[in-house]
Amino acid sequence: MTATTQHTNVRIAAQSLAELAHDHQIVVAHGNGPQIGLLALQGAAYDPGAPWPLDVLGAETEGMIGYLVEHELMNALPAGAKCATLLSRVEVDAADPAFAAPSKPIGPVYTVAQAQRAKADHGWTMVSEADGECRRVVPSPLPLRLLGLEAIRTLMDNGHIVICAGGGGIPVRRNANGRMEGVEAVIDKDRTAALLARDLKADILLLLTDVSAVFQNWGTTNQCKIGQTTPLALDALSLAPGSMGPKVAAASAFVRESGGIAGIGRLQEGRAILEGKAGTRIFPDEARTRR
Repeated sequence: MTATTQHTNVRIAAQSLAELAHDHQIVVAHGNGPQIGLLALQGAAYDPGAPWPLDVLGAETEGMIGYLVEHELMNALPAGAKCATLLSRVEVDAADPAFAAPSKPIGPVYTVAQAQRAKADHGWTMVSEADGECRRVVPSPLPLRLLGLEAIRTLMDNGHIVICAGGGGIPVRRNANGRMEGVEAVIDKDRTAALLARDLKADILLLLTDVSAVFQNWGTTNQCKIGQTTPLALDALSLAPGSMGPKVAAASAFVRESGGIAGIGRLQEGRAILEGKAGTRIFPDEARTRR
């Protein structure tokens, strides 16, 4: 993962976002799994005995990725467009069971030997993947509240595209004295995006990725693309917990709580998903029944 590769990937993303921004007001969130893992490795290499905490590394990735997205998006938009990148703190529950069961993969893929060495050197939790390789996993608590929402609204009201809540936001919790403190976690980016979209009263939430849609029986000879569905129908599916599962859960939560529409699909097809020409679109259960 080089700076050149990241610039190239973000440039592709910016083209899709610019198409949406042409005639829609958009707010952009993003992931940070590979980047926060890289920063953790760099910190561990510099001083193995004093690693940087994940909340600080999350803030660093928000700045780094946000800069790249803003830079390429402004290049893709016409003159006069306005954009702002914000660091976003997101409150989580100190008692969230996720802290006892790390599940969010970050960083590179390791061989078994490399994973054992990383675990011994840094105390990291490592899990095996289907191909026999390993990843580091960290706690991924649910977001409760996005702090600084009024700043986002103010920028939107003044015509800015806002890039915020990157990597799920900077995880913080309230301690026994009532003060906010950072926590060792990476919040699920899709859940935070759904929370942000709900609180901003967005009409639609788009979760854009490298898969073209949600599929039933994914990975089998009977796999079938789901074009239009509802949260209730999606509840019956068995989806991978580390990839499509969180996206579907976040999309369904947004639709249920807001009455809006959610879309899941390939990044380059954002506008087509919005228009119902690609991806999977999720409608409220009652609306779907009436249709």
